[in-house]
Amino acid sequence: MTVSQTDVVDLLSSLGRIESVTPWLIPDGSGERRVTEFMAAWLADLEVEVELEAVAAGRPNLLARLRGSGSGPTLCLNAHSDTVGYANWPDRALTPRLDGDRLYGLGVADDKSGCAAALLTLRTLATSAPRLRGDLLVACTIDEEGVSIGTEHLVSHHEMDAAVVLEPEALPRAVVEHQGFGWIDVVVHGRPAHGSAPEQGIDAIVHMAEVVARLHRLDVEQYSATPDPRNGRTVFHTGTISGGTDYATYPAQATLGIEIGTQPGETLADRVGEIERIFQEIRASTPDFNAEVRVQLEREPFRAQGHEALWSALDEAAQVTLGRPLDASGLNAWTDAALMQAAGIPTVLMGPAGGNYHAPDEWVSVSEVVQLCDLLQRAVMTYLR
Repeated sequence: MTVSQTDVVDLLSSLGRIESVTPWLIPDGSGERRVTEFMAAWLADLEVEVELEAVAAGRPNLLARLRGSGSGPTLCLNAHSDTVGYANWPDRALTPRLDGDRLYGLGVADDKSGCAAALLTLRTLATSAPRLRGDLLVACTIDEEGVSIGTEHLVSHHEMDAAVVLEPEALPRAVVEHQGFGWIDVVVHGRPAHGSAPEQGIDAIVHMAEVVARLHRLDVEQYSATPDPRNGRTVFHTGTISGGTDYATYPAQATLGIEIGTQPGETLADRVGEIERIFQEIRASTPDFNAEVRVQLEREPFRAQGHEALWSALDEAAQVTLGRPLDASGLNAWTDAALMQAAGIPTVLMGPAGGNYHAPDEWVSVSEVVQLCDLLQRAVMTYLR
């Protein structure tokens, strides 16, 4: 049994019509329960084990397992069922639309294409393939667009021997490493005083301006000037800023929220050290400068390890399906692949071409989803036989 474009469009359109915005990002987002229940019902006619595993209230992971004979490994296909919000295109985000090879709609690429490819692969293998030695586990996890509590729960409760994380990319690229990141607050402390008493006040906002200028210089002179060959320039951008209480008072505090990346082999401590050296530079000319770094979230970079057997199966399948080998690549973004690999699970990331992620008129290539399904079927059969 092969997967057709009609199969992809029908399933992916159904998934795209179900709002599954992660409430971590958008407080009134519906979460993933309805889309997860739909996927479970779509699998109900198959001889596979299906479980809705609660991770948070009303937010379950979908786990679907095709049992093998018990003499082989377990391979996981991991995709995420949540999306970002759609305030910028509410009139059409939840109405998937096909135009040529492109299907448009919220999450059709990121990452319901991954869910659809995993489900269609599972259906094909469950209905037409010889019994495998090992288990195929499809995990459609929650909250990847938030703080990834779905995949954190998955790796802490289930054993897997290898994983393919399905995220929009572009065949034949397969990601074997990517950046990590940190969400950091830079807090500058001043001294409040009446606006007419400069000798008593310390202006936290003026001091913060010095920090921002030097961070920008670091980005231009170091991160942008020396990009990683696979993962691109180290991510850096300011995100939020706040400070002061009123027009008439010297601001006692200013807080800058930033996102900053780490390359494989680095940790967030490396970035924090760079920021603290900026503090030292400012303090050398401004003795009353006072600042600190508060790390809100740290995610490790990803680098595939122990994935040789999985890569061989995927590459062999790519040469049959695509007529060319896989292209080992990197990303300047972060994915749940880092959590899978950090748990000791050899992991590779791949997916279909798409665009406009997190933006109006998000799209995915239907033909590449079809190719991905064929590639995954062949690779699973090779790896689990």
